[in-house]
Amino acid sequence: MTKASLSPVLQQATPVVVDHALGSWIHGTDGRRYLDFTTGIGVVSTGHCHPEVVAAAQKQCAEIIHAQYTTVMHRPLLQLTEKLGEHLPDGIDSVFYANSGSEAVEAAVRLARMATGRPCIVTVQRGFHGRTVAAASLTTAGTKFSAGFGPMMAGVCATPFPDARRLQMSEDDAVTYALNEFDYLMATRVHPRELAAVLIEPVLGDGGYLAVPPAFLAGLRERTRRHGALMVLDEVQAGIGRTGRFWGHQHTDGLVPDIIITAKGIASGFPISAIAAPEQIMAKAWPGSQGGTYGGNAVAAAAAVVTLGVVERDGLVENARIRGDQLLTALREGIAGIDAVSDVRGIGLMLAVEFGDPTAAAGGPESREAVRLAGAVQQACLDEDLLTLTCGPLGSIVRIIPALVVTEEEVAAGAERFVRAVRRTVEG
Repeated sequence: MTKASLSPVLQQATPVVVDHALGSWIHGTDGRRYLDFTTGIGVVSTGHCHPEVVAAAQKQCAEIIHAQYTTVMHRPLLQLTEKLGEHLPDGIDSVFYANSGSEAVEAAVRLARMATGRPCIVTVQRGFHGRTVAAASLTTAGTKFSAGFGPMMAGVCATPFPDARRLQMSEDDAVTYALNEFDYLMATRVHPRELAAVLIEPVLGDGGYLAVPPAFLAGLRERTRRHGALMVLDEVQAGIGRTGRFWGHQHTDGLVPDIIITAKGIASGFPISAIAAPEQIMAKAWPGSQGGTYGGNAVAAAAAVVTLGVVERDGLVENARIRGDQLLTALREGIAGIDAVSDVRGIGLMLAVEFGDPTAAAGGPESREAVRLAGAVQQACLDEDLLTLTCGPLGSIVRIIPALVVTEEEVAAGAERFVRAVRRTVEG
């Protein structure tokens, strides 16, 4: 008999093996209680094992677990569609469900190409959109997501992200530069009449937890309209309240995209994703182009209905804003004066601490030291019983992603633990 094991390529960020979890806390089989500021990479929005989510899933399991929704419809998906519709921008009224963020990204790209009859997708540098072939082709958050299994999907070009610090410009100048580069791309590589869509995260996820300047989003929206293309917003990580608004793009006044992609926090850990678009756009998808065996699973949909209800009833979007401000202030005050830390930033409960100079040559000694420090801090957090993750193109950023239910006391405790981990790592 063969003894199976997990792929050796899978590298855990921590050695923790979970015994059970509740709210913001994970209890390990080692007997330790960890404050979880990773939340399954922003998935467990209502905290671990929220009792109402658990009850909804248990009840649904006793009724029907899998009702393939192009064969037979089930009530949780109808209820979820109605509930989600309450939060969609005016005019975005048609939804397709899948399982993962990557799958939803691919569905959005397929729809954009079919709806416009055009081949080209422009993505924005440092965006993360998934690991499947098309999604990885759109991802520029790091080569590890797309290297080794090319050639990648054709018809994809990247345009610069207006990272003011890395460009050593003011934010206004960085936005002007990035929009000018987009226009230059339209003149040199992608003819506007071949542009199907622009795809962007309103807040970078794996690319470094940077909020996109509103003026850049507004500029891209104006250009997509001018060129007859679609604007696709990847809200997989930033959506469902995480930024202190229900959708991350709502920090840009008046912005309404053509297609929204959502996943992660929508179902408190159950795998379900969706794309939403105006019905007149969705109807342009070719027959048979949308489907999937497990998409819109009944148990996941039931969990999502309750998740959205808890987010609304308990004011978790506003809690994300308030607790995010509290955590950002505490981190900035606690880490102030540490030269190795180049930035402490956040929007809602998407926060990041960056190490090293972002203008340093990638792969050079300064860059390598920044990566080492970020990894060492992330591991030092374990000694404080705090779970965090690294991110960024080089891995020089520690990201902090509490559950939307995190309390004032938990934020204070997490900040204290993180600051101690940083100071112990940097100061020895």
